[in-house]
Amino acid sequence: MNFNSFEYLLFLPITVILYFILPKKIKNPMLLVASYFFYMCWSPIYALLMLFSTAVTYFCSILVDKGFLGRRKTWVAASLVINLAILFFFKYYNFVATSVTDLFAFFRIGASVPTLNILLPVGISFYTFQALGYTIDVYRKNVPCEKNFLDYALFVSFFPQLVAGPIERTGNIVPQLKVPHKFKFANLRDGFLLILWGLMKKMIIADTLAVVVNNVYNNCTAYTGIQLAFATFCFAFQIYCDFSAYTDIARGSAKIIGIDLCQNFRCPYAADSIKDFWRRWHISLSSWFKDYLYFPLGGSRVSKGRHIFNVMTVFFVSGIWHGAAFTYIIWGVLHGLYQAVGILSTPLREKFYKLVPKNNPVLKGAKILGTFCLVCFAWILFRANSLSDAFYIIEKIFSVPNTGIFPLAFGTLGLSTKALCAVFVFVVILVIVDVINLRYPVAKKVCNTVFVKYIVFFLLLTSIIIFGYYGDGFDPQEFVYFQF
Repeated sequence: MNFNSFEYLLFLPITVILYFILPKKIKNPMLLVASYFFYMCWSPIYALLMLFSTAVTYFCSILVDKGFLGRRKTWVAASLVINLAILFFFKYYNFVATSVTDLFAFFRIGASVPTLNILLPVGISFYTFQALGYTIDVYRKNVPCEKNFLDYALFVSFFPQLVAGPIERTGNIVPQLKVPHKFKFANLRDGFLLILWGLMKKMIIADTLAVVVNNVYNNCTAYTGIQLAFATFCFAFQIYCDFSAYTDIARGSAKIIGIDLCQNFRCPYAADSIKDFWRRWHISLSSWFKDYLYFPLGGSRVSKGRHIFNVMTVFFVSGIWHGAAFTYIIWGVLHGLYQAVGILSTPLREKFYKLVPKNNPVLKGAKILGTFCLVCFAWILFRANSLSDAFYIIEKIFSVPNTGIFPLAFGTLGLSTKALCAVFVFVVILVIVDVINLRYPVAKKVCNTVFVKYIVFFLLLTSIIIFGYYGDGFDPQEFVYFQF
């Protein structure tokens, strides 16, 4: 059940109405049933897998809290091992098996590791990390152990953020779930605005740009270097609009009920360094890695060499988390290398800033542009169908064109020039709103002005209907991060 589907258009209001009309003792059980129904629309059998993961982390956390048999570390380790083993089996087993078989073939060893015909459960990386974060927090005594299994199960499976985040922390969500919320028009208004904003980014920008990206990247040898570069820039905005749209719709859906989810994006393409980019992009995952991997490794309060090792480890794991493919691993390592260069060049940059102030607008603009180009270069690896495709695209982009000064040929990219111009206008609007939002809470200001509020509602809804990319027979494209 996609957020941009007719099914969700029915599911959300029915769930919200039931939540507000039912007695408070039944509100959370109803939300839990609704959340499992939402997940079972993809695969009913894998709902049992989520339930098993929930039960393991719940009972292990109780044993950790009680110090059962004096072995707190044993129980937290058991939770980690069991859940990560499940994640490995479903997400990485076939990748490892294929890689080992290829390695055997390279050394001419007549052996192979069998692969399995299994599907990747939707959202398994997200709810596994969320559940493991809870167990670790209980072990660290950062949060109290949750005794109510239904409330904890709802925390793991809460439908707005179940499939693609944000990865929530117990201290933020569980206290909100325990409070029976009453209907507030302000929550409906703010939530509906977030949902419309998310649908605009998904259906007008992301799904339209996906046509260009898919056409070019799925047949990369048929396009010129400039066309490949253009498709890469399109992908940068496609994945941002796609993923942030999911977060907006998730936050909006939860807001209508009265629950505030954490912010997951903060104008990432306005970052002036790769480090700054990861403070703004997929914030919930970045903070998860920081708290549960980077800091335990020693963070930055170690030698420079160890600091670089810690950073590289985090981004190597981040690459693996995103997908079972060498393209994702190298993408993660590349971002780690970006930051390693930043660490090593710190003394040189500090000397430079004595000559040119950091707040110099020209320098600031150059840093933002440079960071964006580095991020886009890494996106090639993220989007390419294989390493060979990625290397071909990189080689082609940086080769000297031999077909004229600007051989873009819009007509061969899958969209008309008119459609590309329209989506460009919406990208510009998005960038302007994002930049303004860095300093001013646009949504609150809009909602406080009744006339402007309804004008924005009308414009967003009209734009989605007129400019939304629906595909043949209205087959809404899944959100990109569903596969992770």
